[in-house]
Amino acid sequence: MTTTLRPTEPLQHAADGALSRHYQVCVNSRPVGAVHLSTSPAFGPRVAQIVDLRIEEPDRGRGRGTVAALAAEEVARGWGCKRIELRVPADAGTALRMATALGYVHRNRGMEKALGATAPRLPEGSRARPMTEAEYLPWFEHGVTSYARDLAERGVPEDEALARSWRDNELLLPQGWRTENMLFSVLEQEGVRVGALWVAFVGDKAFVYDVETAEAFRGRGHGRSLMLLAEAQTIAAGKRVLGLNVFAGNTPAERLYESLGYLPVGYSMYKNLL
Repeated sequence: MTTTLRPTEPLQHAADGALSRHYQVCVNSRPVGAVHLSTSPAFGPRVAQIVDLRIEEPDRGRGRGTVAALAAEEVARGWGCKRIELRVPADAGTALRMATALGYVHRNRGMEKALGATAPRLPEGSRARPMTEAEYLPWFEHGVTSYARDLAERGVPEDEALARSWRDNELLLPQGWRTENMLFSVLEQEGVRVGALWVAFVGDKAFVYDVETAEAFRGRGHGRSLMLLAEAQTIAAGKRVLGLNVFAGNTPAERLYESLGYLPVGYSMYKNLL
């Protein structure tokens, strides 16, 4: 039997050059699922993303999804894309195994923690204060460089990584230090600055966009204190879920988040198209 993709709409062209198209997954012309393929809004027209791929229950376990993913890669090559990306929910074990078998590499994973009503206390000697406007600009520039470096170390070309880092940060912070629903904090230990934290409030959740202990003070538990601060700020804002992203290979951060009770919710993966 032959598994193919059948377009269900004309190729969609956005004003910025982005492409998008929906397909049926067919076996001998019989629809068994669907694929939505587009170029990446984050990385531009040279990177494709599988927005959605699903196979109907009766046809699962027969390799239909694998063939559909390979067919989507061929379409992406035809669009001139050099890389393809996807996000796999943490509870979709079969999809994660399929993506890994097809050569997709784990870049980062999203994690979340459900919080109670009582805010955790910071360790003795630790104190949080708002980041000042004067502190914001050097912190912002360091964050852009650091995020770009993390992307580049995980398969994104350096110029593309830096462009995305600037774009992401400027989109998230259009008014900089004064952007609404953003909280920038500094953690001090016995009056000495040891780290910084950026928490965003989105809908009924909060999200840690950046948490970093100053290099000279790492390995002393301040990362845990910063995360406790993020949880306290989330609870104070009336939210009960705190999320974050952690890059693959950042073992100390992964262990910290797991020890605090954060659970995976999704994996971002990529594959270079030869």
